[in-house]
Amino acid sequence: MRKVAAAAAVTWCAVACAGSPESAAPNSSTTVTAATVNPARIDRVRRDLPPGYDVAAIDKRITPIALWGFGGQWTADPPQCSAWAAPAVDPATARGWSGSGPGGIVYAVVARTTAEHDLTLGEQCGEWALRGGHSTGTVMTVAAPAIPDAVTIGMTTVISTVVEGGNETRSHADTFTADLGEFHCFVTIVTDPGSPVPPLGPEYAADLLVKTVSAIRG
Repeated sequence: MRKVAAAAAVTWCAVACAGSPESAAPNSSTTVTAATVNPARIDRVRRDLPPGYDVAAIDKRITPIALWGFGGQWTADPPQCSAWAAPAVDPATARGWSGSGPGGIVYAVVARTTAEHDLTLGEQCGEWALRGGHSTGTVMTVAAPAIPDAVTIGMTTVISTVVEGGNETRSHADTFTADLGEFHCFVTIVTDPGSPVPPLGPEYAADLLVKTVSAIRG
């Protein structure tokens, strides 16, 4: 389905770093403290969509890799790097929405997680490969927005898929995630590079993640 140039950068931030600039380097000395999270408040962020977007509830695809278009049968190389884009979450607790419009499809999701973070992934996963079905991809690192008491990751994804007749289609995804202790939250925007309409970019996705975390912590 695609060639994925996905980029992921980890930013660790405590309360003291509120308002600090973006960072692509993990900080092992910082911990994520518990904060009250109300997943139902994620619906409030829909008002930040551009005009003309149709909103729907999320389906069972509640990880970035699934929303990039890869089904259940995919592999990552190195395998451990997939933890950034397919973390262990409880589907029964997932809340979120999708918005479809001229600038792409926007997804915002939050769910409970039991995943723990490996600080060495920042060194191991500067570039990694993803393959599933007729789709392949390469994942590279980008900076993520700093959010107080959260671990944030940024990924930019170019997806290439071989379709019937041997033709190839491409799509692009910008994904930013935040781990908030017991909860995992992410925003993904999937766009068509061939569209005549300017796509929503990574800056929009990163800003929407910040707003989403603020809303569910509300």
